[in-house]
Amino acid sequence: MLLDTFFPPYTSLKDIPAMARAAEVTGFRAVWMAETQHNPFLPCTLIAEHTSALEFGTAIAVSFARSPAVMAHTAWDLAAYSGGRFVLGLGTQVKAHIERRFGMPWPDSPVGKLREQIAAIRAFWANWQDGEKLNQRGDYYKLSLSSPFFTPASIENPNIPIMIAGVNTGLARLAGEAADGFLVHPYHSPRYLRDVLLPAIEAGAEAHRRNRADVSMVVNAFVVTNETERSYACQQISFYASTPSYRPVMELHGWGDAAEQLSALASRQKWSEMADLVSDDMLTTFATVAEESALAAALQERYAGLADRLTLYTPFIPGERDAFWRDLVQAFH
Repeated sequence: MLLDTFFPPYTSLKDIPAMARAAEVTGFRAVWMAETQHNPFLPCTLIAEHTSALEFGTAIAVSFARSPAVMAHTAWDLAAYSGGRFVLGLGTQVKAHIERRFGMPWPDSPVGKLREQIAAIRAFWANWQDGEKLNQRGDYYKLSLSSPFFTPASIENPNIPIMIAGVNTGLARLAGEAADGFLVHPYHSPRYLRDVLLPAIEAGAEAHRRNRADVSMVVNAFVVTNETERSYACQQISFYASTPSYRPVMELHGWGDAAEQLSALASRQKWSEMADLVSDDMLTTFATVAEESALAAALQERYAGLADRLTLYTPFIPGERDAFWRDLVQAFH
């Protein structure tokens, strides 16, 4: 199991070089950039420039806010510049954000559109690397125009991994069918991974003559080692549990009524009251609670057979808890 990390969402571009170098020196295997307060691709260029071995990727870039051609070009350039260290991680986001924040249409079939986006991106890459004719047609895209002026040169590392994120079984099945990895949402439990997501991934893989091993499980995990992390985890769990499309996670554990209460509070913007509904049982279900010295062992036990790569929901900030991070990385690697 490999240990990755991410930077705080407010991190500015000017701070990325030093933070990337620190992450590499600490020993993390990869850094993931999220699309929250900033574009996730721009920091990746700086990470590529200021590190030599550190892998990096988007977790996630909002795919429904972009065209397949734009994503294909961006990933191609980052893979070429970094010597093949870039991973393209995609997520659909939810309907309200796609329509009201990005101003884009929400598809009739999110799974169907993401499937076409993945196929289209790979079709561009095959065209650029091997000269395969571009002829990708489906319900959402009809791509057939390719001319030398707009065709980038072939690269040394053309097999760029595509990973997709999800919470429910539709996207998990698609990961088994067509992706190189599945980016597990931090709002999960080991039981949900074992009983719901992994069977869906395996079913998708089997239907397309692939294996579960073809899909890397990249898990983002809540951890609690002190009171600050406890408070933060409760806030985040209550926020995610209030999202109607994430309801199956709570329902699996018999907490459907609590999820409805959280949704009602969220609709009234009662954010401060929501964390109080997260019980100790919920917290230990959705987060790894342990002393710092025992955290590595607790995580390895909790995610044995479930995760190939692990990222803590706690961001890496150089100069803060340096000894903690060094010890954790050494325990994993």
